[in-house]
Parts: sequence; structure tokens; C-alpha cells
Amino acid sequence: MLAQLGLLMMFQLIGEAVVASLGIPFPGPLCGMLLLLGYLYLRGGPSEELSSIGSKLVDNLGLLFVPAGTAIVAYGALFATDGLAIVTALVLSTLLAVLIGGAIAAAAEHSGACRWRYRA
Repeated sequence: MLAQLGLLMMFQLIGEAVVASLGIPFPGPLCGMLLLLGYLYLRGGPSEELSSIGSKLVDNLGLLFVPAGTAIVAYGALFATDGLAIVTALVLSTLLAVLIGGAIAAAAEHSGACRWRYRA
């Protein structure tokens, strides 16, 4: 389990190093995630251990929202003045991301580009 968590952290570190060395304005963790996606594609999908640690991380994802909740309380005056614009931007960007992600997933599944299926 620790090795699989180390694998995830290693890809994040590699992504950070690639972005820093190339000097491109791109999030390092996202670059690492894309590299991890390529690695999993070449391997034919995640191992059982990696799926397990990924599920545990997703199960505890709510803990990462505690700092965001604290920021909402700390910046209450900002939300009072610009709250509608912030909420509108959040809702629209989330909907756009879900729609684009769904379209890409549907196109990949339809074209046969997916080599593995999600197993619950």
C-alpha cells in the first residue's frame, strides 16, 4: 500500500520537475497525472493495490475541503460583495468540465480507445 502511494507521489514529483525544468505555465500535479495516465495505459490499467489506494484517497477527499471552508469564513466580506460572480463562475466551470469529460469518455469508449473498464 505504501509503495502504491509512493508511486502516485512519484508521478506528482516528476510532473512538478518537468514543468519547472521546461518553465511552462502548467500545473505540475496535472502534468504528473497525465504521465500517470500514460503509464497506466501502457500497463493496461491499474493494479489491484493501486485501485485500492486510489479508492481510499477518494473516500477521504472530503478532508481536503476543510481549508476551503475555513477560507469562506475568513473572506466573508469578499463573498458578500462578489459572491454571485464567484458562485456563477464555479457552477459554469464545473458544468463545462463535466460535459467535456463526459464527451471525451464517451468518444473514447465508442472508438474503442479504452483498453480497460472500471470495475466496482
